[in-house]
Amino acid sequence: MWLKLFFLLLYFLVLFVLARFFEAIVWYETGIFATQLVDPVALSFRKLKTILECRGLGYSGLPEKKDVRELVEKSGDLMEGELYSALKEEEASESISSTNFSGEMHFYELVEDTKDGIWLVQVIADDRRPLVGRVHWEKMVKKVSRFGIRTGTFNCSSDPRYCRRRGWVRSTLIMSVPQTSTSKGKVMLKEYSGRKIEVEHIFKWITAHAASRIKTIYNADHLKEEWNKSDQYWVKIYLFANLDQPPAFFSALSIKFTGRVEFIFVNVENWVNKSYMTDIGVHNMPSYILRTPEGIYRYGNHTGEFISLQAMDSFLRSLQPEVNDLFVLSLVLVNLMAWMDLFITQGATIKRFVVLISTLGTYNSLLIISWLPVLGFLQLPYLDSFYEYSLKLLRYSNTTTLASWVRADWVFYSSHPALFLGTYLGHGLLIDYFEKKRRRSNADEVNANNLEWLSSLWDWYTSCLLHPIASLQNFPADSDWDEDPDLFLERLAFPDLWLHPLIPTDYIKSLPMWRFRCLGGPSDEELSEGSADTESESDGEGGLQGGAGLSAGSCRPSGPGAGPCAEPDWGAWPAGLLRCTECVVCLQNFGGGCLLTGLPCGHVFHQGCIMMWLAGGRHCCPVCRWPPYKKKPPRAPRHPASV
Repeated sequence: MWLKLFFLLLYFLVLFVLARFFEAIVWYETGIFATQLVDPVALSFRKLKTILECRGLGYSGLPEKKDVRELVEKSGDLMEGELYSALKEEEASESISSTNFSGEMHFYELVEDTKDGIWLVQVIADDRRPLVGRVHWEKMVKKVSRFGIRTGTFNCSSDPRYCRRRGWVRSTLIMSVPQTSTSKGKVMLKEYSGRKIEVEHIFKWITAHAASRIKTIYNADHLKEEWNKSDQYWVKIYLFANLDQPPAFFSALSIKFTGRVEFIFVNVENWVNKSYMTDIGVHNMPSYILRTPEGIYRYGNHTGEFISLQAMDSFLRSLQPEVNDLFVLSLVLVNLMAWMDLFITQGATIKRFVVLISTLGTYNSLLIISWLPVLGFLQLPYLDSFYEYSLKLLRYSNTTTLASWVRADWVFYSSHPALFLGTYLGHGLLIDYFEKKRRRSNADEVNANNLEWLSSLWDWYTSCLLHPIASLQNFPADSDWDEDPDLFLERLAFPDLWLHPLIPTDYIKSLPMWRFRCLGGPSDEELSEGSADTESESDGEGGLQGGAGLSAGSCRPSGPGAGPCAEPDWGAWPAGLLRCTECVVCLQNFGGGCLLTGLPCGHVFHQGCIMMWLAGGRHCCPVCRWPPYKKKPPRAPRHPASV
């Protein structure tokens, strides 16, 4: 898990550096930065209208370019980044779709039960034509979707009883907005009563109702009273502007952050004395001022702080998040980290996806289980101070220059998902390449095809579920076990089900066997002759029985040189096997002339002991539980601690 977390943090660092690289390229080609101000005089009439539409200001009564330009200047400074985002958003808005409601429950679930958003629904009466035609409705959907306003169509022919109960006897437009200024409050439905069925008039009706929920200040005395008032809102954002009503994006955000942030519009259009604004630090018009217990923050002075819905939404979410925001963020991070397994895992393609699915299920389950006590912990009443200090820490950290860069990168990559996915895939392929280099020694694992891996998976499955493991042992902490985390699961003991594995025993013939020799002891020829004489004597006596017969086929006490060994001859020891002087099955030391057998995991035993162990259906190493029929990377030889 720590390796995947490291790679994920490295990926975020790559995204940060890549964003700075793109900024450098734009500066080199055009000589401008995203934070550079744009002179509205130099813009075309089409671009000026695009900016006004993105900010949510009506311009239907302004036929002259000069009037449109002045309205842009009154609503806020225009930056190169905002202009670029507005043009891209206009192109992307072509694919916006609307919801078709199937009945009362569908309408209630999406519209009336939504507490933090605005809905615009066109109700089509039974056997009637819609109030807004198809062409104008598509323009309406495209226009309001920029401000997070969701749209839908309710055809009364699908549920005429509900329409009659609501009094919808003719085609109309319905707008739903939260009724109270508290989070999760009631929702009220407003019906359009205008005579002109045009996009601009309907949009003006929507923005007027949304703006009515914002507290508006018209004189200096009211501003002074509001500025010095202390209430339940810790965070307030003021808009000082010379406008009739606040922009639509400002009104939409006030609904979205209901109960968390208070939005206040200061209309200075007819003010004569503006001295108090100078006293509180407001010198330019328009100004977006964020007031927190920590002080005053001027929105728009840092990177990515544009006069748009998406930019201000990410800014306010970082300062005053709710629990759902933190949960979604943790969900995204956990899944991005889990998908790293697709590139870290080496071997067959099917193996990669099986490991990925397992990791996704495990990580998401652990995330949900971890959030349950957190939610209960946050409900405790005496944790209010902890909650306040946490928000204070967030506000301090997220009003820095580094945090503004991170928010700007978040907005940039979220509006370019193809670039985000492409960089993630490229980062994963680099991880895959370096992992192959690092695991080059284990060629069997890296180069295994799908059929070989499925065969080994079936062997592992039958070994775990069908064969009993005799006992658990305490293993030394410095043993040479494989670092594969899957081996940890194989070490866990399953209850004896009195079943035997469906594994062929042909692999036993290929296990390495040799005789244990001591320095200064007899040669292999003498050991062989002595062993043959001992076997003849034992046959004449009727053979060995009981515990002695366990090692009779591998070590004869009466054979030449079979006594305790002062110094083993490690030169005759096969390469890749761990050096030891004792069999853990019978707990006896190896004597000169004993016949030994090694397993692929590197552990060594008396030949008779391990053969009886394997013949009994225990197809695993008595020490580390590694399957003896499965290859393992060779290990460097190790000397025992004591002989």
